[in-house]
Amino acid sequence: MTRVLTALALAAIFALPAVATAQTKPSLKDPASLTEKAPDTYKVKLDTSAGPVVIDVHRDWAPLGADRFYNLVKHGFYDDVRFFRVIPGFMAQGGMNGDPAIQKLWGRNNINDDPVKQSNKRGFVTFAKTNAPNSRSTQIFINYADNSSLDSQGFAPFGQVTTGMEVVDKFETYGRNNVPAQGMITAEGNAYLQKDYPKLTVIKKATIESTPEKKK
Repeated sequence: MTRVLTALALAAIFALPAVATAQTKPSLKDPASLTEKAPDTYKVKLDTSAGPVVIDVHRDWAPLGADRFYNLVKHGFYDDVRFFRVIPGFMAQGGMNGDPAIQKLWGRNNINDDPVKQSNKRGFVTFAKTNAPNSRSTQIFINYADNSSLDSQGFAPFGQVTTGMEVVDKFETYGRNNVPAQGMITAEGNAYLQKDYPKLTVIKKATIESTPEKKK
């Protein structure tokens, strides 16, 4: 009997690492698990319904923003996501997940602010935020013009469109005064957008296209 109990105890001990590993596997359903440090530079390809767009990300521009973007792209957050606020001459904004359950987890999972080291010039990519400090989560925008007035407001670019800015210029817009309600996106996700704003540009797939090789 003692030997049986000892064997069971040993089996339980050896099983613990497997259980712990399963519990800590990175997942969009567990925002706290997506904290991998991004490479110093990397490229992200957005395969959109308007065409391909490539973003070069520089971690030294905005480390926390670059890390958050890297983890979200790597784990599929931006797949089947719409650019829902497109204002010609200003910017194209997107980044709310189409699955309400996922969006509710991430919508208020904010990161701290980065110091602004680059300007919000045409083609530069930045996380959206409110007037409150440390309010960036998942929404990003691509500047259509020189929006350097945003710099003093704490909008820190983390990347730049290097291929496909002409595609971004073609993103579908419903106008400045006909923007989808973010509360409805959170509540109903893509079902709401497909019904009321069917022409919005979609990120069909976002992928980490390349990272530099580490020096040996």
